[in-house]
Amino acid sequence: MDETRLHDGSLYRTIDPELGKVQMACLDKLYEFNQLRPSQLAQRTAMLQDMFAEIGEHCYIESPLHADWGGKFVHFGKHVYANFGLTLVDDTHIYVGDNVQFGPNVVLATAGHPLAPELRPLAYQYNAPIHIGANAWLGAGVIVLPGISIGANSIIGAGAIVTKDVPANSVAVGNPCHVLRAVNAHDQEYYFKNRRIDWAQVESESGLTKTE
Repeated sequence: MDETRLHDGSLYRTIDPELGKVQMACLDKLYEFNQLRPSQLAQRTAMLQDMFAEIGEHCYIESPLHADWGGKFVHFGKHVYANFGLTLVDDTHIYVGDNVQFGPNVVLATAGHPLAPELRPLAYQYNAPIHIGANAWLGAGVIVLPGISIGANSIIGAGAIVTKDVPANSVAVGNPCHVLRAVNAHDQEYYFKNRRIDWAQVESESGLTKTE
């Protein structure tokens, strides 16, 4: 079997020996990546560029990274940061925009299994892609299910299980995840509880000015 059925939503058997050979080679690369020291920045960057379908500049992924295909079907934009324990069930494509941040132990799962119990012993599976827009932030322990899209600038609260699409500029929480509110003017003034953003300091340090 070729890789087409991984990406078109078809049922397929995961025990195909030819696919297994390709997947094992990807997993060997992933193992090597996870053995690198944090200080080996050049080697880590080079390995990610080899492992991933696409990865932009200035991305950093803390070890350990877990991925079914070692990132073979993962597309990262620029300046993506992933904390410890990111799990990419990348049996089909995962698209992540620029400046996305992942908290510890986030799971992006593109793979599913049919509910008919007779098919599980036969190792049948299907996959659906995940899309995460630019500037999104997924908190610790978030799980994103197959076929989900999360819009740009949205925040997913820690521990949420995302079973439906989340629109852009939203704060979404819970199990199942639901939109709590929109990102609003209050968020331009406060970064945590009653602590104000010092926009003068931000501009001085980074050149970024306040969004009106």
